Formats: sequence, structure tokens, C-alpha cells
Amino acid sequence: MVNWAQMYDCHGDVGRVPELLALAELEDDAEVWDELGYRLILEHDLVFPASFAALPRLVRLASRSARARGLAGAIVRCAAGGHGCDDLLAGCAEAIVEFREVLDRHLRSGPTDYIAVFRDLIAVEGHYHWSAVLGDFSDDFYQVACPHCAVEVTIAIGGYGRYSAIRDWNLGDVDRCDLRPASPERLSGIGRWMHETAVRDGKAVLADGITHLFGQAECPRCASVLNIADEYSASNRPLM
Repeated sequence: MVNWAQMYDCHGDVGRVPELLALAELEDDAEVWDELGYRLILEHDLVFPASFAALPRLVRLASRSARARGLAGAIVRCAAGGHGCDDLLAGCAEAIVEFREVLDRHLRSGPTDYIAVFRDLIAVEGHYHWSAVLGDFSDDFYQVACPHCAVEVTIAIGGYGRYSAIRDWNLGDVDRCDLRPASPERLSGIGRWMHETAVRDGKAVLADGITHLFGQAECPRCASVLNIADEYSASNRPLM
């Protein structure tokens, strides 16, 4: 049983969120959902005790409400931040397992919001840094530091090409080198899971982009070879 007297929202209130949840369970009202989002997630992706207290109820609604699914996903994506609610997050473990099943089932249906749901599912798996940046590979760019010479390398995966380069703000991406995609059979961990999910759902462009993201790049400055995903993760994986 949630003690809502201690579950303050983004504005310091403790009573309004449970009232809004009760209304949302009765009727899919846009104004109710807008206020819930306004109270559960502050700008800059900040969450509060009420956010995690609300999560199990949002998950229960997620299979029949796109708004509940989206708000629950947004809260999970914020779970890596410095919210000071680790005990409340731990108490949501069963709800998060249930949410994973809801999201995976929705992905299999081929939704129009596939990438957004895919990113939520990545967050549920605990890989918040990929959830925050992964796109559809139509126009994706990642910044990594070369581990050998420390120069900032731009990684492009999309309609402009699949290459590493040095970004010059006057000349654009210069000294381009083609990426070396990973073989799907050699992928492991989150990269393998992401690729297999995209292939399962018939998302060929997404699957191909993932092989490049988890492949290798040549540093245009020193010509050393780096693992893109390893270097990006090392710099961007949140401290939990």
C-alpha cells in the first residue's frame, strides 16, 4: 500500500497525483493525462517519489492506454537520474517486469511509434544511455573520443552515410572513413538483443544501423580502430 502522504510530486503536492490516477482509471481524458505528465516529470527529465509511486498503476493501464504506456516509459527512462528514490524504484521491480511484457507485445504489433516504444524497452532493460540517443538511423550522429589520441570523432549512421569523421563547424564532416559493421553472429549483450528484436519485427534499416553502431570505426586523426559502442558507453553510461 502506497503512503501517498509521503509521495510528493514535482510541485511538492501529495494529494493530486492519486486523484488524477483514479480519474485516469475511469476515463481516458486528455486533460487528466496532461496534468499527470506535468506533475510526474519535471523539465530536464526530473522525477520525484510520486513518479515511482504511480508507476505500477500506470503499467496496469498501459496495455489499453497509449498515454499510460508513454508516461510509464518516460518515468523508466528517467530512472537513471539522481532522483534519490532508489528504494521506491526497487519496489517497482515487478511492475517493470510486467511493463517489459507490455512493451514487447506492442512492438510485435508493428506500431507507428515503434522507435519510441523500442527506446522505452531498452530503458526497461537498464541501458539508459542507448534509450536516450537511439534513433531510426535515418540521420543519427554520435560523438566518441578516440581512446588513443583523444580527438573527438563524429560517427554518422544514416542517410548521409555511415562513416567516422572530424567535425569542422565550417567545413562539415571531414576526413571521412567508412564504418566497419559488426557481423550479426558476433554481436553480444544489448547489441545482440537490439538487433534480434529489430530483425524479429522486420525493421531492416534499424537492424542494419545497429550492426554499424556496435561495429568499429577508424579514427580519422591517428588511424587507430575503435569499438563505437564501447567508447560511447564508457562516456555516457550513467552511474547507478
